[in-house]
Amino acid sequence: MKGRCFRERLGFALHGLQLAISRERSFRVHVLAGGGVLCVLLVARPPLVWWTVLALTAGFVMVTELVNTALETLADHLHPERHAEIGACKDIAAGAVLVATATAFVVGIVFAAQWFRGWS
Repeated sequence: MKGRCFRERLGFALHGLQLAISRERSFRVHVLAGGGVLCVLLVARPPLVWWTVLALTAGFVMVTELVNTALETLADHLHPERHAEIGACKDIAAGAVLVATATAFVVGIVFAAQWFRGWS
């Protein structure tokens, strides 16, 4: 990958996103949730800081899901049969997605509370 032009590297990254969308239902759900967050932002019209916080939070969830998917794909390829340590690795990565999602949920609750209070 080193020494490749930006356009080629971008192509690899976009292909990775395409693979994640086509292979991983969880990632598709997170992408749809991100779209839902965007719709809420467009309706609520919050201060700019909330756009930033929610974009970073949604991005954090999607990034952790992508890393989890990459790790699971690699682990399954290198060691297709069941193994306790491979299972532990995959469970820990799934735990990271859970923590990111729970964080996003808490941010969403705080956002909703502020919205109903009128952005004061």
